[in-house]
Amino acid sequence: MLFENFDPLKGEMLQILDSEGKIVNDKLEPKIAKDTLIKMYKTMVLGRIADEKALQFQRQGRMLTYAPNIGQEAAQVGPMAALEEQDWLVLAFREFNAMLYKGVTLEQAFLYWYGNERGSRYDDGVRVLPINVPIGSQINHAAGIAYASKLQEKDEVAIVFIGDGGTSHGEFHEGMNFAATFDLPMITIIQNNQYAISTPRHKATKSKTLAQKAVAYGIPGIQVDGNDPLAMYLAVKTARERAKNGDGPTLIEAVTYRIGPHTTSDNPKLYREDKEVEEWMKKDPITRFKTYLINKKYWSEENDVELHEQHKQFVLDTFKHVEESGEVDLEEIFAYTYEKMTPNLEEQLANYKEYLKSEEKSNGQ
Repeated sequence: MLFENFDPLKGEMLQILDSEGKIVNDKLEPKIAKDTLIKMYKTMVLGRIADEKALQFQRQGRMLTYAPNIGQEAAQVGPMAALEEQDWLVLAFREFNAMLYKGVTLEQAFLYWYGNERGSRYDDGVRVLPINVPIGSQINHAAGIAYASKLQEKDEVAIVFIGDGGTSHGEFHEGMNFAATFDLPMITIIQNNQYAISTPRHKATKSKTLAQKAVAYGIPGIQVDGNDPLAMYLAVKTARERAKNGDGPTLIEAVTYRIGPHTTSDNPKLYREDKEVEEWMKKDPITRFKTYLINKKYWSEENDVELHEQHKQFVLDTFKHVEESGEVDLEEIFAYTYEKMTPNLEEQLANYKEYLKSEEKSNGQ
């Protein structure tokens, strides 16, 4: 079995595609359809371009605080390609690429960071939970979904993402322990991008790897090259088979790197060296995946130039539409915390409406 061959306690890491785009373990190369591989690559490129533009929009005062994903595309898209349509994606706040692959539109993703409530309302059939900012609580959300799927005997798996820093939060342990105890169909991916804001991973935990935390829960854990989309695909594909067979959850540590700041409010130059960033940029997941596709005769440099031009224009057109979408109705700010507004929220909404009326009268006078 895959997980038995990569012991996290020994620091053994699953890698199929190296930083040069070459296959280093041909026995493990997954058989992925050409159309799926191309979709994976196109999504990664779209995510990268949209990410770079979002940073520019925020600096221009046209978008609110944003959490960049640059460098983590493979850690997100590889897992999504390994899932089935009926599976659930449970988010933290740095899963932009995963959202795009799973069916969230770029406009919806931009709307959220623009501060528009409609950015958390996805199309029917898109099984993605809204972005979750409170650190760690998404693990419990995923465990709840997985528990419901098991009780209803549905072929559904919940996959949830968390950062390396998030594993230090209590809710990570609570959700993982619950999922393990009840053998729930849940896959947890730790995006180990080396920093919890400004705290380096080695200062956040004594564990040699984050994958080895699975040992305490009695479940498989594996450390994967998070910049290798093929390795991430294989790990999640295997984990999904375990879940489908009733064997319970799996913990996957995706070793990657956050090229940009934690958010647009952060200045990473205060706590890390440029040299470190440059070394990780040599491991760019998009560059290595493009090389792999070209070597398979599935892609070309000409295709790539055309794709980048199309995506750049698409991103600009999409954000223009977001800016022209107008302000949301006041009720929408209160309406989506619960399925139905609580009496307390209804009271707050009524009070705020009265406040706005009084302001209009005083300004009119």
